[in-house]
Amino acid sequence: MSNIEEIIYKHTLINAVKHKGKANNGAVMGSLMATHAELRSESKKIAQITSKILIKVNLMDYELQKSELQKLGGIKEKKPVKEKGLVDLPDVKGKVVLRFAPNPSGPLHIGHARAAVLNNEYVKRYGGKLILRIEDTDPRRVDPKAYQMIEEDLKWLGVKWQEKHIQSSRIETYYEYAEKLIEIGKAYICTCKGADFKVLKDESKPCPCRELSVKHNRKLWDRMKTMDEGEAVLRVKTDIQHKNPAIRDWVAMRVVNDKHPLTGDKYKIYPMMNFSVAVDDHLMGVTHVLRGKDHLANSEKQKYLYNHFGWDIPVFIHYGRLKMEDVALSTSKARQGIDEGLYRGWDDPRLGTIRAIARRGIKQKAITELMMEIGPKISDATVSWKKVYGLNRTILEEISNR
Repeated sequence: MSNIEEIIYKHTLINAVKHKGKANNGAVMGSLMATHAELRSESKKIAQITSKILIKVNLMDYELQKSELQKLGGIKEKKPVKEKGLVDLPDVKGKVVLRFAPNPSGPLHIGHARAAVLNNEYVKRYGGKLILRIEDTDPRRVDPKAYQMIEEDLKWLGVKWQEKHIQSSRIETYYEYAEKLIEIGKAYICTCKGADFKVLKDESKPCPCRELSVKHNRKLWDRMKTMDEGEAVLRVKTDIQHKNPAIRDWVAMRVVNDKHPLTGDKYKIYPMMNFSVAVDDHLMGVTHVLRGKDHLANSEKQKYLYNHFGWDIPVFIHYGRLKMEDVALSTSKARQGIDEGLYRGWDDPRLGTIRAIARRGIKQKAITELMMEIGPKISDATVSWKKVYGLNRTILEEISNR
């Protein structure tokens, strides 16, 4: 048995003994990656060896496991590597699958960097998989140049993804699940005017469309494909008495008249974010979702969809808002400033985009260390340039020729 195999063997035995004879693959991988940072670069190889050793250990009876562990008792285990802000993921039960899902309205900014870096680092820690998913189901918010800019920004950040999906190419999949939801009576076509529905919703009253038959809803769904914007929406049935009015019978699909930069006028019905995200997270096997706390209500909405279909709900991890001193983080405001000549482009140093930060001379490692230090904590964080330049200076000191 090699040294690496012995380390894995001991970690597996420790986990098995703690859990009365049954070791858990995800927990063993998490323990290994946390205590042996040098193994992270070979996470795929480690995962394969761990899987084989896990089977061997779990076939042992409990007493033999304890005996084998006792034999290895003289080996001193390293203390876990404490990485600033990067706590272990909760409820790891197998292979970790994460996703970074930006909207292509422009290039990435420092706020996006937090989600991208944290997802990337967790995938490296657990030997999991990172999915890049471009969420472009609102034709009005798509900048055709952003598809390439996003990938360029991620590469500068050192983020590596194993799968890539563009949601506008998955519209037929969303139609399929919308129809399934109608079939099981958990969604309905609503033709009420928005203002009228809001009055009923705020009073916790259902609209007349809610009780339409499945057969009638199917007909309306077929007709919806030729309707104009605002004539009808598909609503997911939730608790009409929910304490948060925003959760009550939320919109899953709507008609958009604008052409899409990639698909043109092929489709008129587009999914809302909460519908497409929940469907994709399930189909793509996402286990943990890292998102801002401004998505707390969205997580609650998506849980209804998971429960309607009988799907396992991923672990939602919400973190606080990230602000940066003296820079504009709003993509729409930055675009307006560029159009008006206030900024010279997306890499104008006064902006908070990744390319603007790179133009200031900031190294990628400084941004990665900053995001690791902030971590996924729920409290809000404000980043100062003094902090960024301090991290950058430390990195430059190591490589500068004095």
